[in-house]
Amino acid sequence: MSSHDPISAVSYAYDSAEESHMHRYFVPPILDAVTRLRPVDVLDYGCGNGALCRALVQQGVKGVAGMDPSESGIQQAIRNCPGARFINHSVYEPLPAEFRGMFDLVISTEVVEHLYAPRALPERVQEALKPGGSVIVTTPYHGYLKNLAICLLNKWDSHHSVFWDHGHIKFWSRNTLRQLFEEAGFEFVRFQGLGRFPWLWMTMLMEFRLKP
Repeated sequence: MSSHDPISAVSYAYDSAEESHMHRYFVPPILDAVTRLRPVDVLDYGCGNGALCRALVQQGVKGVAGMDPSESGIQQAIRNCPGARFINHSVYEPLPAEFRGMFDLVISTEVVEHLYAPRALPERVQEALKPGGSVIVTTPYHGYLKNLAICLLNKWDSHHSVFWDHGHIKFWSRNTLRQLFEEAGFEFVRFQGLGRFPWLWMTMLMEFRLKP
């Protein structure tokens, strides 16, 4: 794990096994996708305290694994979900050999907005997937109408606060997230806005498939 990784330097935020408030928005559609895709092996990249891994195990996924740059997060995940395997790993480093080409599906929830070098994420996902595998990514939604509404309501400084330690450093739209993964050899499958109202969504889910 790189000592320059700003996320790994932070003590893990979740000190319990509970889900974050965002889980209520993206966990149900992720589990719906798992039912549709029927993956055997799933990797949660940026697994945090293992709450999503626990939901995947309860859903009946046979091989669940989680990766996170936070050592304290991984320790919590191990306690939270003994039915999965976990590894302390930074997205800025190549995957260990035993995790390469092993997964039918990679899930990354609310991670890419924290990365100073976001192209590392699709690179690691590509390393992890089996041929033709899929990836599901969620990140806070930032489209034109939502940003306009934030400005008109005079909420820009609070919504994009520069004083939030270890907060979001990248703000993604549907187009930019699609570009990120298509440039890395993925094909777009679908988009889903989650939370609040259409075009003012709280977060977004995008699914991609690794090209043959």
